[in-house]
Amino acid sequence: MNTSQSLLAELARSEKPIGVGIIGLGAHGSWAERSHLPALRAVPGYELRALSTSSKESAERSGHKHGVSRTFGTAAELASCDEVDLVVVAVKVPHHRELVQTALSAGKSVLCEWPLGNGLAEAEDMAQRARSRAVPTVVGLQARSHPALAYARHLVTDGYLGEVLSTTVVGSGGAWGATVGPGDHYVLDAANGATLLTIPFSHTLDGLASVLGEPEELRIQLASRRTSAVDTESGQPVPMTAADQLVASGRLPGGAVATFHYRGGMARGTNFRWEINGTEGDLVLTAPIGHPQLSSVTIEGGRGTSSGLAPLTVPESYVHVPQLDPRADAPAYAVAHAYRQFLDDLREGTSGVPDFAHGAARHRSIESALTTV
Repeated sequence: MNTSQSLLAELARSEKPIGVGIIGLGAHGSWAERSHLPALRAVPGYELRALSTSSKESAERSGHKHGVSRTFGTAAELASCDEVDLVVVAVKVPHHRELVQTALSAGKSVLCEWPLGNGLAEAEDMAQRARSRAVPTVVGLQARSHPALAYARHLVTDGYLGEVLSTTVVGSGGAWGATVGPGDHYVLDAANGATLLTIPFSHTLDGLASVLGEPEELRIQLASRRTSAVDTESGQPVPMTAADQLVASGRLPGGAVATFHYRGGMARGTNFRWEINGTEGDLVLTAPIGHPQLSSVTIEGGRGTSSGLAPLTVPESYVHVPQLDPRADAPAYAVAHAYRQFLDDLREGTSGVPDFAHGAARHRSIESALTTV
C-alpha cells in the first residue's frame, strides 16, 4: 500500500475525518451544491475543508454561503492545500481530464463525476495516470450504491426470481427533449460528452450490471428525432447534435435477454421502469425520472402463486445514511451512500465503489457497443 492509500485508510479507520476539497462548488444551485455538499455533511468520516470555482471572487462568495473557510480561484491551489486529502471534481465533462490531472499531480486521491472523461481516450488516460500515482480514486457511478439497487441485488442473488429470464428498462432522459433551460445548452452538443448515452443510460447500465451482471453482446443504436430544443427563457431554438433516442440489447451472464429504450425529455407516463422477469417471480423498479442515480426508487415484486405485484420495502440494513430522505434529498441520496461505501472500502480493503479503472471500462463498454442505425 502506498503513502496516499495508507493515509486515507488510516484516516478512515480513525476518528480523524478525511479532508475534502470540491472543485466546482458554486453558490447558485450547482450539482455539487445539490448533491455532494449534503452528502458529505450526512456521512461521518468526512470534513469539507476547501472549495474552488472559476474565480477567487466567486469562490469567496461560495465559501461564505456554505461555511467553507479555504476558498481558491484555481484547482491547482486547492489540490496543493495540505488540509485536503480527497479532491472532488464536480464540473462539466470537458474539464474533467485537466482538473483530475492537476489533483493527481499533487498526489491527491480523486473523486470525479461521471462521465469520467469526454470519450474513451480521456477516460483511459485518467485511469492510467491514477494507476501510475497509485492513489485511491472514485468515479461517480453511484447508482450501484443506491439502497434500492443494493436490495434488488440481494433479492436476485437470494433466488427471489428463480432463474432470471429477461430484463427491460425504459427511461426518460429529462434533457434532450422539446425544451432546454438556459444553463443546460451544453448537453445538447454531442461534442461535450454529456449526452443521453453517457449520462442517464450509462448510469442505469452500470446499476443494472451491479444487480444482474455485466451485459454481453451489447449493441447500442442512437437516433436523432429532434434536432433542436426551445430555450425556456428566450423562446429561441437551440441546435441539438446529441441523440434523443437510444435503444440497446444484450445478454446477461447465463443467457437472459436485456433490452433498453431511453428517450429525451419527459413522458406523460412512467419515466423510469425496470422489469426483471424470472422463472419464479418478477421485480419492478420505478422512479419519477430516468436517472435512478439521483432519484428515489420504488420496488415492487411478486412470486410463486401471486398474480400481481406488491410493494417491497427496502430493509433498514441497506440504508447506511439515515440522515437523508430518498425523496426530499434525492440528488444526494445515492452519492452519500457511495461516500459511505468508499469509507468502508478504505477500512476493509474492499472495492465496492467504482474507481477510475471501472470508469474507463464503462466508457469502453458503451463505445464498443455503438452501431449505426
